[in-house]
Amino acid sequence: MLPGLMMDAPLTLTHFLHRAERLFPTREVVSRRPDGSLHRYTYADFHRRAARLANLLERLGVRRGDRVATLCWNHHQHLEAYFAVPCLGAVLHTLNVRLHPGELAYIARHAEDRVLIVDRSLLPLLDGFRAEVPSLEQVIVVADDGPTPEGTLDYETCLAGEPDTRRWPDVDERAGALLCYTSGTTGAPKGVLYSHRSTVLHTLMVGLEDTMGLGHRDVVLPVVPMFHANAWGTAHAAVGFGAKLVFAGRDASPAAVLDLIERERVTFAAAVPTVWLGVLAELDAHPGARDVRSVRRVAIGGAACPPSLIEGLGRHGMPVQTTWGMTETNPVATVCRPKVGLDTGDAAELALRAKQGYVVPFVEQRHVDDDGRKLAWDGVTMGELEVRGPWVAASYFRSPEGADRFTADGWFRTGDVVTIDPQGYIHITDRSKDVIKSGGEWISTQALENALMGHPAVLEAAVFAGLHEKWGERPLAAVVLRPGHTTTREQLAAHLTPDFPRWWLPDDYLFLPEIPRTSTGKFKKLELRARHGRHLIDGPAGGSGGG
Repeated sequence: MLPGLMMDAPLTLTHFLHRAERLFPTREVVSRRPDGSLHRYTYADFHRRAARLANLLERLGVRRGDRVATLCWNHHQHLEAYFAVPCLGAVLHTLNVRLHPGELAYIARHAEDRVLIVDRSLLPLLDGFRAEVPSLEQVIVVADDGPTPEGTLDYETCLAGEPDTRRWPDVDERAGALLCYTSGTTGAPKGVLYSHRSTVLHTLMVGLEDTMGLGHRDVVLPVVPMFHANAWGTAHAAVGFGAKLVFAGRDASPAAVLDLIERERVTFAAAVPTVWLGVLAELDAHPGARDVRSVRRVAIGGAACPPSLIEGLGRHGMPVQTTWGMTETNPVATVCRPKVGLDTGDAAELALRAKQGYVVPFVEQRHVDDDGRKLAWDGVTMGELEVRGPWVAASYFRSPEGADRFTADGWFRTGDVVTIDPQGYIHITDRSKDVIKSGGEWISTQALENALMGHPAVLEAAVFAGLHEKWGERPLAAVVLRPGHTTTREQLAAHLTPDFPRWWLPDDYLFLPEIPRTSTGKFKKLELRARHGRHLIDGPAGGSGGG
């Protein structure tokens, strides 16, 4: 080491595990059980139980680099695995409980998971794919709603038999810590392996005031599932900074979310737009019935956020911050905070807040045309967004077929079609696979969706491409109405007309009881195309506009 240089301390999750116990031992972790009751313990308890879990896994033969999977809802046992597994030197692999057993079989087999921790309520899901994962040696059951079945290990019984201290090993900061798989909407799911270093750096970023600003005074409610891109880093940040953590368990209904916010005085909560649309509907239906004054920030990501949702939650005293990221970006890459001079409090600021924002520190952004040429930041020119940074993936886990997503100069091709304005604010206009090209011109489905969801009768809207004999593609709008509301195709068209060119307007509006979703709550545009894409050629079949 040269004189005057700093000591090179490894950046590992073990530091956060110890920090929570040493500096914030009495801070609470609260979990809602399946029966609705609340489980409470402290970070001191958490630290001891994480040691017990690591001791158990080591006794079961788990070694460095082995994959330990979870098939769990959000609760304190899942948090214990979040830290015990990577701090042991193994890799935590969170399985998405909303996937089909066939998809889970592929993912767990590809990852070669050796041990699986599963909620008892999810055992029927596990039964649908366990036999197809030959690497799986042990199943540990979190008995959340009954006894543990024969042939499995009971989580609590096993932990009770282990010592609550251990000598944690030194772990290479560049070793794998966490493994998540993409949703596989455009092919087979692909694994993204996060290192200790990338996760620690991402966690520190989440604490910055101009990003999510989490700190020890916060009460954090990650409504976003812990299997969805590591709960967007919120659980790691809460432990690292000593914030109180609140887990919703398997019930993320609007009433249940509001109950936790009210009871635990939540200051920060994160979820996809569909969750918050339900919360807003509940607040609007019962004005003044809920005390949400403790909330200082609501993080919304995973899909475009309609300005009407931002305005609506703000009206109830819940300030919204939009974010953007992907599994490949660990996941947060941008946040939307109005810069000085742009916090005008008017319609212009509301429109700005609905954008995806600009990149967080250490992440870089650019957008390019079909030939890879960089485009101007003029707020108008659309191109594919590319990013790079210390927690952005450089390749997929054991998936060479995804190499085309990474450029020769180190950028990740996101597949999102965006504009970037002169201030650096990104506005996603579409996914490249969802974009509508009508007569050679692009139409932004997300802009139309956001506008439609600003109509008082519309609960949800998804715009997708319908086949057209002359123009190739034309926009169709799938619409779900609010309970008790009605509207017509003509009224929806009139609602859009002042803000869009006439050739952008949907050719028809399909009134559906629900819009199909992916496992992470995004609209399944490909399924809508498959079901209704020939609507303009074969004739109307769009249902009724009644509520």
